[in-house]
Amino acid sequence: PQVSIMNGIAMGAGVCISVHGKFRVATENSIFAMPENALGLFPDVGHFLSRLPGFFGEYLGLTGTRLDGAEMLACGLATHFVPSAKLSLLEKALISRAASATSSCDLAFISAIIDEYSLQQPALNEKSALHKMDVIDKCFSRPTVEDILSALEKEVTTRDANRAGDEWLASTIQSLKKASPMSLKICLRSIREGRVQAMDECLVREYRIACHVMRGQISKDFREGCRAILWDKDRKPKWKPSSLDLITEHMVDQCFSRLDGDEELKLPQRCNLPVFANAKL
Repeated sequence: PQVSIMNGIAMGAGVCISVHGKFRVATENSIFAMPENALGLFPDVGHFLSRLPGFFGEYLGLTGTRLDGAEMLACGLATHFVPSAKLSLLEKALISRAASATSSCDLAFISAIIDEYSLQQPALNEKSALHKMDVIDKCFSRPTVEDILSALEKEVTTRDANRAGDEWLASTIQSLKKASPMSLKICLRSIREGRVQAMDECLVREYRIACHVMRGQISKDFREGCRAILWDKDRKPKWKPSSLDLITEHMVDQCFSRLDGDEELKLPQRCNLPVFANAKL
């Protein structure tokens, strides 16, 4: 069994390598995010976003919101929370006891070792988005990105200016409006399709999208996002298309279309490809 210890930044590809492990250990230092939409890409290898409670996956994928270790445990991204001071003891226990066990691949045996060093449920920050699940499910369940934005803005107008939660709503709306419109469209559709697809199907789909995004024939937003955020660092990307209403279904369809000839991703024939397991579901 794979034990992933996410003691620090786990974003983008970093989290995708670790989050599909059977055991996922977060700490007080953990920082999770899938910030690709702000870069003009999309949350790739994001099969797990489709498996989170309610519509929390859509919220995380579209906004790029950061979570701490306690939040990762609460929503199922992590299976355990271990204080960082105990990690060395945990690693030694896993190595020594698994080596001496008659069946080190027994999942209950591995889980019991990790449990000895774990906190069952660390307290959530009072500003955690997990306290807003009613609004998240209400708004991020909408069929399109435009509808999601409209629902969030409607929430703002129905709340008193001084009520708690308005700051979170404003930040959520701003994150969506700053991201690449094309990336948002791709992201939402990808997460929704992932709900009814197995892991191998998700990998093939996301590989196709990544190839189309890299080629820049439909949109050059990834190149522009890299320029604005990584190279020039002016943090002022000029997205094209510049708004959601300029993106047609045909454009999005092209990003999901099959690749030519031998360019398609060919996975080995296996019956045991990992599936993200969320104990909260």
